[in-house]
Amino acid sequence: MNSLDFDKRPEETRVVVAMSGGVDSSVVAGLLKRQGYDVLGITLQLYDHGAAVHRAGSCCAGQDIDDARRVCETLGIPHYVLDYERRFRETVINPFAEAYAMGETPVPCVACNQTVKFADLLTTAKELGADALATGHYIRSAPNPSADNLSRRALFRPVDADRDQSWFLFATTQEQIDYLRFPLGGMSKAEVRALAEDMGLIVAKKADSQDICFVPAGKYADIISKVKPNAALAGEIIHLDGRVLGRHEGIVHYTIGQRKGLGVATGEPLYVIFLDARSRRVIVGPKEALDTHRVYLRDMNWLGDAALEADAAGGFTCFAKVRSTRPPTPATLHSDESGIYVDLSMGEAGVAPGQACVLYSGEGSDERVYGGGFILRSERAAEAEASLKVLLSTPVAA
Repeated sequence: MNSLDFDKRPEETRVVVAMSGGVDSSVVAGLLKRQGYDVLGITLQLYDHGAAVHRAGSCCAGQDIDDARRVCETLGIPHYVLDYERRFRETVINPFAEAYAMGETPVPCVACNQTVKFADLLTTAKELGADALATGHYIRSAPNPSADNLSRRALFRPVDADRDQSWFLFATTQEQIDYLRFPLGGMSKAEVRALAEDMGLIVAKKADSQDICFVPAGKYADIISKVKPNAALAGEIIHLDGRVLGRHEGIVHYTIGQRKGLGVATGEPLYVIFLDARSRRVIVGPKEALDTHRVYLRDMNWLGDAALEADAAGGFTCFAKVRSTRPPTPATLHSDESGIYVDLSMGEAGVAPGQACVLYSGEGSDERVYGGGFILRSERAAEAEASLKVLLSTPVAA
């Protein structure tokens, strides 16, 4: 077996590398070239927002495409640029804006991996005769010893837990996992940058891309207002106890768990508890009203060895993350007539619909990824749930 687990020599193995113009994907291409693989670099042009294409922390546009081209010239490998701007707008940007307008907190990086990168680009890689598509994500894959088919692979958290990107890759299907390779899963970021320096790559000291690459300066509302103008309609800011505290200029300016910038002052710390898109109300309350111990999931992607219903029917013990930056914590997955849900043993605060809940075999840096789903709804403490139910059933004053 070669280093990518193919039973042939590296020079007989064609690999397409998804090159964003950053240091991680550039080092992947360099590593595979050094090992003798037949490497092709492909960069996707995904968006163009004027000044955004040259800002630090961007990817897949403007200067980043040029950086990827220059890296490929240095490495002596072919480089292709594919215009996926329309596809990216239809499958990532528009759904992102629509979800925000509905009061959700979407994860566009997951949608990008689901559609553009691991569906469209993967298909292109196969059409080019590639044996695998490699990316610069910090996650590991390896043959699954529990599977009957030895070509089946499983996902694991990376060695560098601080760079763990498994939360963004939970929706990767089994078929995609079997074709994908992640050469950086066993390395630290410092090692990757050192390799980039050693290879003489111009991106060795380039800043990392931000989570949402197409949002200039992190101004979500600007993007959302362009796609969904009605999302910026004004409404009430109302306390859980029913008091109207003020007005807002659009729920897109708020996220569940937010404390600062609410635009109201009552002498007590207040947090956004719920966004009622139907009546355009921002519901606020005390911090304890954010405590969540159960989340219901939709669009579940299960990567366990048995069927989801078989594993979860009696309560599947695992670990869960509802935020990319948090460590996994003890949880139990259930599947019954009420749906698929996860009980979080330690609870979480500020859980919002649209976020991802990703499941793991443990909390360590080398634990297996069992998949996950998007949060459909959550259950708070009984008192907060009761107050919220009353509010949501109360008509908005004309």
